[in-house]
Amino acid sequence: MGVPKAATSATNGRSGSVKELDVAHLQHRLAEFAASRNWGRYHTPKNLVAALSVEASELVEIFQWLTPEESARVMENPDTAHRVTDEVADVLAYLLQLCEVLGIDPLAALDAKIDRNERRFPAPEGP
Repeated sequence: MGVPKAATSATNGRSGSVKELDVAHLQHRLAEFAASRNWGRYHTPKNLVAALSVEASELVEIFQWLTPEESARVMENPDTAHRVTDEVADVLAYLLQLCEVLGIDPLAALDAKIDRNERRFPAPEGP
């Protein structure tokens, strides 16, 4: 599947070096991880959507009882920041795996959705 690159830089925790990341590379790593553990039979669309929902709910749980002001500062606490970051990674991992299984290019899907939303919800004119 030809997935356009959404390149970003990330610090490699082991060596401190910076590596380039892109969606296709991460999808490949996720597929290899699952294949090496013989998990492919569990990665059906239904199971991946359920897992995605659970992980999104775990992210919601972190914010559940916070005030709007507290939620805006959630990344200031290292423990909470770590939990949020991990749950975001889990949500993204399951979403990317679902896209891989269904043959969806996630970046193209998002680009098309933004185009549709721009047409559906035009920005107000003038000041």
